[in-house]
Amino acid sequence: MSSVEFDLETTASPEKVRAALIDFSERRPKLWPGIEPSLYEVYSVGETTADVREGTKGPGGKIWAHEHYDWSDPETVRWTVQKSNFSAPGSYVSATLSPGRGGGSIVHISWDRTGSTALGRLICWIIRRSNGKPVAASFQRGLTALERS
Repeated sequence: MSSVEFDLETTASPEKVRAALIDFSERRPKLWPGIEPSLYEVYSVGETTADVREGTKGPGGKIWAHEHYDWSDPETVRWTVQKSNFSAPGSYVSATLSPGRGGGSIVHISWDRTGSTALGRLICWIIRRSNGKPVAASFQRGLTALERS
């Protein structure tokens, strides 16, 4: 798998970040700008799990994944690929939240994906070689929007 880990800091509280991570309403693509609204679909939402399709558009085309979200751990939200046009089932991303300075948060991201297509393998290679910079930038856009709300 292509695995990277990094920390992001935000002035948003852990509770606010967690609430945004598990918000599967129609406003989710606005909370997380990396999600293309036309590729977003909610299949089911339970007390501590959800199944959704999320994706993005890029220079190589549209990429999407049917993800199973689990937030039964009070500090970690993890989403695991069930089906995707770029990533193998079982690949995952997790966000572990801890208190930061001044009421903010430290968000520890673990990104562990395996490409299942030529494009997917290229994406995973780029993310691994850049130490996760594209993933971090996408999360940071969402965290910045949270800080402003």
